[in-house]
Amino acid sequence: MAAALHKHCIFSLGAEQSETLDLLSDRAGSTSRSRKDFVFVINPKGANGRTGREWKKLLPYLRSRLGQQYNVHESFTSGPSHAVNITREAIREGADAVIAVGGDGTLHEVVNGFFWAGKPVCELDKGSNCVTTLGLIPLGTGSDFARTYGWKNDPHEATERIAKGLSSKIDIGFITGSGGEHHYFINVADIHLSAKAGYYSSTYKTFGNLCYVLGALRAFIGHHNLDLKIKVDEKDWKVYDKVTALCIGNGKFFGGGMKIVPNADPSSGNMEVVILQDFKWYDFVFKLYKLYNGSHLSEPNVESKSLKSIEVAVVDGKGDIFVQSDGEHLGFLPMKCSILPGVIDFFV
Repeated sequence: MAAALHKHCIFSLGAEQSETLDLLSDRAGSTSRSRKDFVFVINPKGANGRTGREWKKLLPYLRSRLGQQYNVHESFTSGPSHAVNITREAIREGADAVIAVGGDGTLHEVVNGFFWAGKPVCELDKGSNCVTTLGLIPLGTGSDFARTYGWKNDPHEATERIAKGLSSKIDIGFITGSGGEHHYFINVADIHLSAKAGYYSSTYKTFGNLCYVLGALRAFIGHHNLDLKIKVDEKDWKVYDKVTALCIGNGKFFGGGMKIVPNADPSSGNMEVVILQDFKWYDFVFKLYKLYNGSHLSEPNVESKSLKSIEVAVVDGKGDIFVQSDGEHLGFLPMKCSILPGVIDFFV
């Protein structure tokens, strides 16, 4: 998402009204009405247009594989936050599943579409018995959340997972900004250097996975490790010196395959937090392989912990410290993050 920098607050996804999917009018005849409705949300421009091309090739197979059991509805995004609105409208109209087709950005927006005003859309409109399942066909640049499950960017394998219909309840991260605005993430939220690198990498998407390296190099320009104060599980504040990056994981990977939060589990009911302190540029050069294989937790200036909630702020109150989630720029510190355990059903 190409987002403008919003000073001192968490960026709030757009809530404008989306076009109506009108699932009811799409159901023709008694046979169609007896099938479940699956809405596929596609970002046709994802991965430099590859997502749209792959979807066109996949659709005939997907319809033949799912067509006997499900009504297949496709909806294309046209810009930032559109997937949020499509998802909310689909859930309100009774969709049995909403499947994100694309990368982590599209999945991120679809997840945010499952919520409204701090609550699941299902509960607001239809009561607690309503269930809309989340699905994923990973076709993005990074597809980092899929890596937690060992999935590849294989649309046919993803179709088989959806066809089997097996789902599991997963956790979702819940972020509150300084202005009280709500935001949700499914994979990793991070702060300071890594968040700044993620912001800059979004300007290099045409380079594929190389965009993460280019973003990191640009983020290092003028970077300074800073003291942050952190509150864990509503306990007392603690100051952490010279923080380079802080990563809050529901999933394990970010940045195109970096296993930054190796102990994270989307079904654990907890978030895993990794804090990197006093890293220099040469540490990333010589220890980059550790960040990719998850062995960086053995470093003396890396701390990992499991928790339910975390608040982070700058000690002296100065400076704009970047915050992002699932690779999307949100704004700047302060922020509070907590876990919503088992709040979404997810095709596995």
